[in-house]
Amino acid sequence: MTETSTPTPLLRAGTAGLALSVLVASLGTSAANVALPTIAVELDGTFAQAQWVALAYLLTMTATSLTVGHLGDLIGRRRVLLLGMGVFTIAAALSAIAPSLWMLIAARALQGIGAAVMMALPLARARDLVPPDRLGRVMGLLGTTAAVGTASGPVLGGLLITVAGWPAIFAAMVPLGLLAAALAAVTGAEARQAGSPRRGFDLPGMVLLTVAVALYTLGVTAPGDQASWPTLPLLGGAVVATGLFVMRERRAKHPLLPPTLLRNRRVSLGAVLNLIVGTVMMSTLVVGPFFLAGALHLPPAAIGAVMAAGPLASICTGVLAGRAVDRFGTHRMTSVGLGGMLLGALALALLPGWWGLPGYITGTVLLAPGYQLFLAANNTGVLNSTPADRRGAASGLLGLSRNLGLVTGASVLAALFAAASGSGEIAAASPDALTSALRTTFLVTAALLAAGALLSLAPNRARSSDSATDAPATRATTR
Repeated sequence: MTETSTPTPLLRAGTAGLALSVLVASLGTSAANVALPTIAVELDGTFAQAQWVALAYLLTMTATSLTVGHLGDLIGRRRVLLLGMGVFTIAAALSAIAPSLWMLIAARALQGIGAAVMMALPLARARDLVPPDRLGRVMGLLGTTAAVGTASGPVLGGLLITVAGWPAIFAAMVPLGLLAAALAAVTGAEARQAGSPRRGFDLPGMVLLTVAVALYTLGVTAPGDQASWPTLPLLGGAVVATGLFVMRERRAKHPLLPPTLLRNRRVSLGAVLNLIVGTVMMSTLVVGPFFLAGALHLPPAAIGAVMAAGPLASICTGVLAGRAVDRFGTHRMTSVGLGGMLLGALALALLPGWWGLPGYITGTVLLAPGYQLFLAANNTGVLNSTPADRRGAASGLLGLSRNLGLVTGASVLAALFAAASGSGEIAAASPDALTSALRTTFLVTAALLAAGALLSLAPNRARSSDSATDAPATRATTR
């Protein structure tokens, strides 16, 4: 589809399809988690076994993010996006009718592969369809829909369980997936870009990367009563597999992750910042409930309402953040977004100890706009700095780094919070100890964000490089 500065009905429909794709994949992550206790009871499994319903989805989504992006570059991003939507929808239907826990876990693993496509390729596809001067708005819209999925998932899941049982959560994703595919399909067939060379597929690289990511994810996300499994050997295996992957990519004729892409500083820096920010944002989801329950003694319903404050603030600011990126540029807004997040992290570290619940809510509300601004600016900057035939790989790299950040935040920062509470069991920690642990955890996240902000500010020449890479992109493209 040819880029145009004026949105057309087909372009609006295609953009809506991309946004719905991200929304449905986000629902697949958040809505299912609330059903785990019910699933464990009704399918005769332990809670630790039921956690694999969530873990299988996260693991395959993370492990395949880069691969699906590469496939999009290889055989067409629209084609792979529609295929991924089909896989996600079929897997959702299989999840709804799964007769046993292990069949449900297998269906969720398959659904995670579809989700990897639906989270990664909309970024690249948006850059294919939207001119550079409007790309920030679309990235802001995608960030908003992701926040909507995250915020509404537990509420929707709880409602569906109450009305129709846990299978309804997965059954509800089927029509949403079909609608997203229908909207994404109306943009028309994509033609191969003139002069773009045909490339092979790096199967050994894919296997090594998948093994590395899987071992790392398993090593840091031991569920329930399996916390004693061999974490260090798994992490050691991840390091070895990563080293073999790097060696393979340097020699491969058609690498899965081209070294030239990583030498693009805007792309590599964007991936690093994405990992840092993903780690920080996940910490709010895993640490917050323990503080709210143990230190402030809130009931579950109130905890859910408080936890929704951040996503609601993200929903309100996502599109505005995208407009700011289009107006002021990606480099500046990336730094401003990280600065806003740094302010929010410091507020979460200090204000709850002074003001209690109002302080916690203030911190989460301050964190969200900075996150949305960073997300829109970083994604726009990376995609504008990437050659057209590598946009899928770049969006896959962003998806991989984000998911690795989420995994790391859920494990490492949760462990830090537990250690800082000074109690072997968080439930036994005193309110003062939990408040101190919250302060320690978010001071660490503030340090991570400060390091990220310094990295984003370091190359002042990035302003000119952003402009240089945006200029050629204003020409028509058929990719």
